[in-house]
Amino acid sequence: MQVKRVLSLAISAGMFVTAGCHTNTVDKAAFKSAIDGYLGAHQECVWNEPTKFPAQADTSNDMQTKGFDALTDAGLLVRSSAEKKRFLIGSKQVNNYDLSDKGRSTWTADQTQPGYGNFCFGHREVTTIDSFSPPDTADATQYTVNYHFDLAGVPSWASSTEMKTAFPKIASDTSGQQTATATLVKSNNGWQVTAPADSRPVLPQ
Repeated sequence: MQVKRVLSLAISAGMFVTAGCHTNTVDKAAFKSAIDGYLGAHQECVWNEPTKFPAQADTSNDMQTKGFDALTDAGLLVRSSAEKKRFLIGSKQVNNYDLSDKGRSTWTADQTQPGYGNFCFGHREVTTIDSFSPPDTADATQYTVNYHFDLAGVPSWASSTEMKTAFPKIASDTSGQQTATATLVKSNNGWQVTAPADSRPVLPQ
């Protein structure tokens, strides 16, 4: 009888210790998979908004020409010079830019605006899930998740110094691991991203 009592107390004590050592059973891999699924469907592109080609730029305006010229040097655009007449005040030199054959194969067209599109240079990919809230339960249906990401699928044309100088966005996006936050909500199909923290305009694939 005494042995049974001691055994019962030992089992109770073990259950107490186990309960006291309960750890969060949130599946961080599921968070990573959900965020990667979202990020994989969005690309980072050189312009914040789709751009139309053919395009024309004033040769004296470096802000207009430097991006087009960098893309020309990368073989994605072709450039030609022209003289544009201006009413009453003579004319000015301009450059005309259009997609090259290589550019057309790289170009991501905007399906809603004929002639518009973007040059995209990869998508974000989660490297680590750093933290999430609420942190003390695995039963929540919504989490705010902090994570590190890097850029995957960067093409060779986006890796040159000239391209990074002309497009600071490329330089910053390919500078190494960065942090972001996303809101995930549980659905019948698993976790869904509803609010990525960094919602810069991106062009869907």
